[in-house]
Amino acid sequence: MTSILTYTLKNLPSTSKWALRFSLRPLSCSSQLRAAPAAQTKSKKTLAKPNIRNIVVVEGVRIPFLQSGTSGLLHRTNVPKDVVDYIIFGTVIQEVKTSNVAREAALGAGFSDKTPAHTVTMACISANQAMTTGVGLIASGQCDVVVAGGVELMSDVPIRHSRKMRKMLLDLNKAKTLGQRLSLISKFRLNYLSPELPSVAEFSTSETMGHSADRLAAAFAVSRLDQDEYVLRSHSLAKKAQDEGLLSDVVPFKVPGKDTVIKDNGIRPSSLEQMAKLKPAFIKPYGTVTAANSSFLTDGASAMLIMAEEKALAMGYKPKAYLRDFVYVSQDPKDQLLLGPTYATPKVLERAGLTMTDIDAFEFHEAFSGQILANFKAMDSDWFAQNYMGRKTKVGSPPLEKFNNWGGSLSLGHPFGATGCRLVMAAANRLRKEGGQYGLVAACAAGGQGHAMIVEAYPK
Repeated sequence: MTSILTYTLKNLPSTSKWALRFSLRPLSCSSQLRAAPAAQTKSKKTLAKPNIRNIVVVEGVRIPFLQSGTSGLLHRTNVPKDVVDYIIFGTVIQEVKTSNVAREAALGAGFSDKTPAHTVTMACISANQAMTTGVGLIASGQCDVVVAGGVELMSDVPIRHSRKMRKMLLDLNKAKTLGQRLSLISKFRLNYLSPELPSVAEFSTSETMGHSADRLAAAFAVSRLDQDEYVLRSHSLAKKAQDEGLLSDVVPFKVPGKDTVIKDNGIRPSSLEQMAKLKPAFIKPYGTVTAANSSFLTDGASAMLIMAEEKALAMGYKPKAYLRDFVYVSQDPKDQLLLGPTYATPKVLERAGLTMTDIDAFEFHEAFSGQILANFKAMDSDWFAQNYMGRKTKVGSPPLEKFNNWGGSLSLGHPFGATGCRLVMAAANRLRKEGGQYGLVAACAAGGQGHAMIVEAYPK
């Protein structure tokens, strides 16, 4: 984290009414294993609004996203530290010693102790919240330059003592006499030593996200083959993008005592035959969500330099993109936990005065293949829009030729607190490469929440 700042200044029902509605439409990705051709440059209106500051992304970087168990950080920067007005980072599984990791990282990176910093947490959209908080600070005139990002270290998560052990240790600390201490120790039992391991489960439902994804896939009649085809697409496109040098937001980092990390290490295209051999990971034995078609535990960090446009130009920077309209949504955390993009997409399009056909690059967070494909079906359903979203018509599903063309979280990895910045930078960099104007970033998050944002290409 310190180094990235230094360098950036950056369960299963047999049937359901959903299944009856969605079982007739197969969704195959087998013909979409290649990236789309470059989008044609279009003449479109800009989304600039009168009397509102334009907010731009100057640069964004991230560590190579690494399967949990390896490590690495990255470096890239040249902006003077004293011009940064505020630092905001997102994280999910917090370490008690560094509960405000943004502040500790800023100090460790040599920023002035006069530069405020705070940490936000909103599950898988924590970095998105960090970014949009920064946008708000700049739009209101309180700041000109903000560093926003996120970090997650899944290979070293805090593991707690059991509640009984914690209570005994706290009581021992309060005991004043030897007799009191001996009395407390005499109550100790071996099962007190059983640790409490972190679980990616909903507090409100006690259901793991993978279990929810399996139920969602079943409800929307997304088959195991559909899911395996989609994850194969994700890995194949990520490998292609990596080989062609398109993942330019990744910069190398020398891990002390180890080799230099130069690329994401979770990109591993397999075959449908190999993936078909895997057993269900959550709902056994009939589930369809497996280790292959789920995003893997990942270490990673990301950061973006966000500025008021006039400030960036005055300092001689060429911005990469404008950050435009954004929305946050929330819905039922039991049956609609992972449908954030479905709810957020039409709202952000309406705010921006755009339609799906105006979007040149879609970048959605891929928590599970089944989650993505279920969202596609929900978005392409008038029935779902009318009965669950209170809308007259569907918004439509993103065309695959514009969707996650450089891979996604299934292949690149998903460090919970850092993915949001990767999504935005992927959209910005794709727009520059493909000649498009508008990108749409969307993600689901624990708690049944979601986010979407419009990114507009900066004129070349």
